[in-house]
Amino acid sequence: MSRLSIVANVHARPGQVDLVKAELKKLVPLTRAEEGCINYDLHQDHSDPAHFILYENWESREIWETHKGGAHLREYMDATSGKIDEYNFIEMTYID
Repeated sequence: MSRLSIVANVHARPGQVDLVKAELKKLVPLTRAEEGCINYDLHQDHSDPAHFILYENWESREIWETHKGGAHLREYMDATSGKIDEYNFIEMTYID
């Protein structure tokens, strides 16, 4: 199995930055506690506070796929529905 790295970009809608940030912060300890999560780090852009980046490393793609179906991620999606302008992610293979 090869490690999977994810860079997820989240852009909150105007007026929704604080709510989106609070919901993203809830994900951090829950996701870090998941089996197979190597790291899950949240960042906020200095020049654009509505832009957040999650930098994630997982033991495998299969584990990440399981993570995407988790209850805490569904709760985040429900809480931020209609409050995000853009969400995209880049999948990468970790090179040792």
